[in-house]
Amino acid sequence: MKPKVYIDGKEGTTGLQIYERLGERDDIDLLLISEDKRKDPDERRKFLNAADIVFLCLPDAAAKEAVSLIENGKTRVIDASTAHRTADGWDYGFAELSKAHRTAIAASGRVANPGCHASGFIASVYPLVANDVAPVDFAFTCSSLTGYSGGGKKLIAEYEDENRDPRHDSHRIYGLNLNHKHLPEMRHVCGLTHDPVFVPILGDFYKGMATTVMLPGFDAERVHETLAKHYEGQNLVTVAPLGGDEPVIYADTLAGHDSLRLIVSGHAEQAIVTALFDNLGKGASGAAVQNMNIMLGLDETTGLHK
Repeated sequence: MKPKVYIDGKEGTTGLQIYERLGERDDIDLLLISEDKRKDPDERRKFLNAADIVFLCLPDAAAKEAVSLIENGKTRVIDASTAHRTADGWDYGFAELSKAHRTAIAASGRVANPGCHASGFIASVYPLVANDVAPVDFAFTCSSLTGYSGGGKKLIAEYEDENRDPRHDSHRIYGLNLNHKHLPEMRHVCGLTHDPVFVPILGDFYKGMATTVMLPGFDAERVHETLAKHYEGQNLVTVAPLGGDEPVIYADTLAGHDSLRLIVSGHAEQAIVTALFDNLGKGASGAAVQNMNIMLGLDETTGLHK
């Protein structure tokens, strides 16, 4: 019998992208709620409890409510919101971080899908801390350039309006209070003693992301060797040759892909690591589908574009 899959919040950007990846598959049974019933608690409860796997593509409060509507022990949940990324009883859905992460996801009933900016930071920093290349109290700094699709339908409409603010032609720095919602998972998953200094940057392109961690005092060659060894053999996370694939990095290079590529640059006294990926791919919907595949015992790349 095919596993039954339900997307709660299919109309949002992340939900639509998950649906796009699942809609043509014949190895699952995709449950579709009627449009006029998608906000009806009783109807949602019925679908949530009928599914073997549920994707939550909802605001935090609605995601918590959805979990409370599940009344059986069989429905497994992948939450794409921020609500459960550091919560007890939830497994963090980044399988490439360690064998323990992958094993936990495979057996889990509750998986928290990583945030987009957090994915780039954690992919770079977790191996450095885990392999004692960077101390847990290091003062990490990070900037992350993203396409506007990560802001959801409202921001997409704002950027694609023909009468938009002309300032949108240039990049804009935001999150200036240095209290971005992805910071708790960055710190928690990497085991850091304090938050990194993190600044996100919004670019005038639809999707793509380049998250760069600055590493003063680090030997770029050692950083590269550590990351290359850590991710050796992975399908969806790869490490470029030292210095990168070309002399520059374009943030939208992996737009439309569900993989992530790490680029280490620098010299013996300074290094940077840039995680290059699609904010809607490995940064959101692609990662969610990968987690579902692992949970169902399927090839993790099924339905994905590497």
